[in-house]
Amino acid sequence: MPHSSSSPSSVPTISNLRFRALILGFSKNYAIAAFVFLLLFSLSIFSHLDSRSRSRPGYPSHPRSTLVPLTLLRNVNRTRALCLDGSAPGYHFQSGFGSGSRNWLLHIEGGGWCNSIASCTQRKFTHLGSSNYMEKLIPFSGILSPDPSQNPDFFNWNKVKIRYCDGASFAGHPESEQRGSELFFRGQVIWEAIMDELLSIGLSEAKQALLSGCSAGGLAALIHCDNFRQVLPKEATVKCLSDAGFFLDEKDISGNSTMRSFYHDVAQLQCLFPQEIVKNIKTPLFLVHPAYDFWQIRNILVPQGSDPLGHWQSCRLNIRNCNANMIDKLDGYRGSLLKTLNEFLQRKEIGMFINSCFVHCQTEMEVTWHSPNSPKINDKTIAESVGDWYFDREAVKRIDCSSFPCNPTCHNMDFT
Repeated sequence: MPHSSSSPSSVPTISNLRFRALILGFSKNYAIAAFVFLLLFSLSIFSHLDSRSRSRPGYPSHPRSTLVPLTLLRNVNRTRALCLDGSAPGYHFQSGFGSGSRNWLLHIEGGGWCNSIASCTQRKFTHLGSSNYMEKLIPFSGILSPDPSQNPDFFNWNKVKIRYCDGASFAGHPESEQRGSELFFRGQVIWEAIMDELLSIGLSEAKQALLSGCSAGGLAALIHCDNFRQVLPKEATVKCLSDAGFFLDEKDISGNSTMRSFYHDVAQLQCLFPQEIVKNIKTPLFLVHPAYDFWQIRNILVPQGSDPLGHWQSCRLNIRNCNANMIDKLDGYRGSLLKTLNEFLQRKEIGMFINSCFVHCQTEMEVTWHSPNSPKINDKTIAESVGDWYFDREAVKRIDCSSFPCNPTCHNMDFT
């Protein structure tokens, strides 16, 4: 669902180039710091748009209009897995069929962070803090679609969308709860309880599995990637995908690191992180990321307050309104991203799709995942690239051309 708020408490954030290990833990020295700063990002966005009509004859398919019901987690009284407001967490489940009946795709919803008692209290009256406000029926699109023309490699898998209601990417711990706040910081407990429930309904017999997530959900996929591998059968093929979860801790145009205190507050409020969490991720990982991530541009590079005269206002809303000097600044930001990613290029188990588009989160929308108008690199969509990597059809390190607007296939967001 779209979330257009630009306040730090309702959106994702970044990780520092100086903390280049990020949550991936590629450098022991940087791992803990990286985890804290990686830990604050995300925004679940976008609506589900129309699709391509290429079909696969002979493949059964659910109707495109299928709405998937919300399932509330069972046994919350025993597990104590609770949303911020104390309601039961939830997920949407669509069973696989045919050759995909023993394959599983889990996608974690994004939707920002809360960094104070006040912001978490406000959040608990929304679908990002309470199942009481969650949609009871949602369509599955993009990477979750049951339509083979829209989702050629994963359409008939068992698919789960995990709803996000703890405000800390499923990493909060009850030890951080404060008396009298009437807030429950149970993200880690929710994760464990959802895994237990899914294992009991068939995940324990998975032959192939993919854990994915967008933004804050992409961060959660990184945090729990190796645990996901550990709870599944040893013989299963298990991999993870992070969409728009690779953030940079760059200074803004006024020279300030405006989001640092916000990151610190979130970590201090709910998250107690044992060192084990930041050990190197061993499970194969795929990164989907736009070089011109609109959320990072609007909240990291040019946050509110950094541009008092409003010179960047039009550019922040639509990259096509940016002048040459602004594009140079954006290209510098892109360069910082690629410099950070460079250290991962030699790891063949890590796949990448880094396009030069003004967007944020691309796996959830059909128009950016797999359609005639989807963004492409080397004539491959994101869906095709993820499939090539997951099924080992080829090594995938697809990095787009430089400088906007070099890629005419981009689906660039326009907030004007």
